[in-house]
Amino acid sequence: MSGANWSDLRARTLSALVMLAVGAVAIWLGGPVYLLLVLATVGAMQWELWRMTLGQGRDAALWAGYGLVILLAGAALIWLRGLPNGFLLICWLLAVVIASDVMGYFAGRALGGPKFWPRISPKKTWSGTVAGWIGAALVGAIFAALDRGTGSGLVLLSPVVAFAGQMGDIAESAIKRRAGVKDSSHLIPGHGGVLDRFDALIFAAIVVGAAGLFLFGAGH
Repeated sequence: MSGANWSDLRARTLSALVMLAVGAVAIWLGGPVYLLLVLATVGAMQWELWRMTLGQGRDAALWAGYGLVILLAGAALIWLRGLPNGFLLICWLLAVVIASDVMGYFAGRALGGPKFWPRISPKKTWSGTVAGWIGAALVGAIFAALDRGTGSGLVLLSPVVAFAGQMGDIAESAIKRRAGVKDSSHLIPGHGGVLDRFDALIFAAIVVGAAGLFLFGAGH
């Protein structure tokens, strides 16, 4: 296990703590503060996407398609927070994405092994991917215990959400590879850009939003 594998850990951890603190306050307060944070995040991701696509004079269709996914994710996050149990839903969603990412990060670097999709994302391993699913299921179990009304469904849904997040990460990796860049920007030390940090949340939020519409309906 080489030291180079962990060279970005300090900056990554500090940035994550700052983002966690800001996000926690906004999610707790809800309302305009939460709305402003979501809109600012969506705006930053759209700007980074523009730089990697239209900003280089190409990929208008990719910008439009992925940009729409970004917008849908933002809408899902806003709608979910407005539900009666919205605070808990958003906390669970973020915890699943974070646990999947953290477990995957450490397991992938510590265990290594076969690559998940080497042509698109050469750093991702099967060990990290599976560890992410396990971490997500554990998060689901914790939140199911906190809200017994959800039952085991939350435990089963959590790895699905984690997998959607992992696919979101893969999708952004493909866009960066097509654009010939390592990071979407350099806005977040240790993480690259906003898209680099929240790419998993895009697909995960859409899946949870769709599940929420099915369970609660658009009228709630």
